[in-house]
Amino acid sequence: MPAIGAYEKCKQYINLHSAGSDAKRDIFPCITISRQTGSGSYEVSEKLINILQKKTKDPDNPWTYFNKDLISKVIEEFKLPKVFASYLMEDKYSHISDAVNELFGVKPAEWTIVHKSTEIILQLARYGKTILVGRGSNVITSKLPNSFHVRMIAPIEHRLKHVQEVFKYSKPEAMEYIKREDLNKHKYLKSHFFREPEDATLYHLTINAGKFSYEESALVIADTLMKKFPQNFVE
Repeated sequence: MPAIGAYEKCKQYINLHSAGSDAKRDIFPCITISRQTGSGSYEVSEKLINILQKKTKDPDNPWTYFNKDLISKVIEEFKLPKVFASYLMEDKYSHISDAVNELFGVKPAEWTIVHKSTEIILQLARYGKTILVGRGSNVITSKLPNSFHVRMIAPIEHRLKHVQEVFKYSKPEAMEYIKREDLNKHKYLKSHFFREPEDATLYHLTINAGKFSYEESALVIADTLMKKFPQNFVE
């Protein structure tokens, strides 16, 4: 779960990059994380940021974490800087019923939300020094040369324990939560991007959190990333 103040860090990150958007910048990597529910993506991301922040050039430009909730808050609450507008994409979705519903004011069209999320994810990835979790970020950024894609998995007992500890659920409640969330993730990627999250070819690296601690997982990701993008890191 995101720590208190995570959204403030997101806003600071966007403001920092928007302020110097016209200046030439080094291109830093971005990391996307696709995950099974309860595999510990937030805990690993938190440790990964601590490692990378010490090793990456230009330390005043911080690594920042964005998950689906934080991206949604950016869409809903943040007055997006003009730099985002220059990266508007043509809509790739043809959800006719949603379009009709939006036209008559029945509900916000899902394709519009996906479209906005896609715009934001692409721009955050271009900025670099971001960890983007979920929302199809691995597929959206797959053509960007600075992107690095991770899949996090774990045995079901590990995931159940994690969800129970985080949300204070009973074991049956945790199992129901995991099934529901994993199904939603699968439907989202399949419906909007026509890909399966289990497709191993989408990722540079798959981490089994049942075999590594969160600290070890972060170290493996950081080490692999630094070897792939050595120009962005200090020795």
